[in-house]
Amino acid sequence: MSRNEPPSLIRIARESGAETIVEPLDLGTRVRELRKAKGWTLEQAAERAGLARSTLSKIENGQMSPTYEALKKLAGGLAISVPQLFTPPARAQVNGRLAVTKAGEGQAHATTTYEHELLAGPLKGKQMLPYRATIRARSAEEFDGWVRHDGEEFLYVLTGIVRLYSEFYEPVDLRRGDSAYYDATMGHNVISLSEEDATILWVTSLG
Repeated sequence: MSRNEPPSLIRIARESGAETIVEPLDLGTRVRELRKAKGWTLEQAAERAGLARSTLSKIENGQMSPTYEALKKLAGGLAISVPQLFTPPARAQVNGRLAVTKAGEGQAHATTTYEHELLAGPLKGKQMLPYRATIRARSAEEFDGWVRHDGEEFLYVLTGIVRLYSEFYEPVDLRRGDSAYYDATMGHNVISLSEEDATILWVTSLG
């Protein structure tokens, strides 16, 4: 181990002489997850790896530290490499989704206080709801009480000046380039202080 290498890292030697350095994981938990992901019993996994059932059980329960030869057999039985026994799986599968909305092509939805242009409308199952809004309201009295909904919300001023009212904070004035992030279950309203209607980008989390 080099002097600059953190002691928490694991070095795994390969037959070629090269070494792979990986972050430590709970090996027993990792092996159990890999086995269950394949729908195998302890007996089935042990047979495929060429190990005794009792040995595999002890590995999964953290009751023994396997030799490198046992690790190679275990990895071979699971059809993965030895380093993969010590590294976590990808958190999410990459699905490569993309939605492009050209200027003025968003789905329009107008109210007495806001004019919304929903962006990325055709994309299904979104985790966020992005939209461009034109702020028509000039006073808080134009709203029928607070606006509130699930999730969190990000506001970015595109043009003009707006005033953000919120249930638990003093009103704040925001100009072009200013932004705010807040809990959308908290009552909130936005008005335009500009001579012309201000425009903002709103991004709301879903849930």
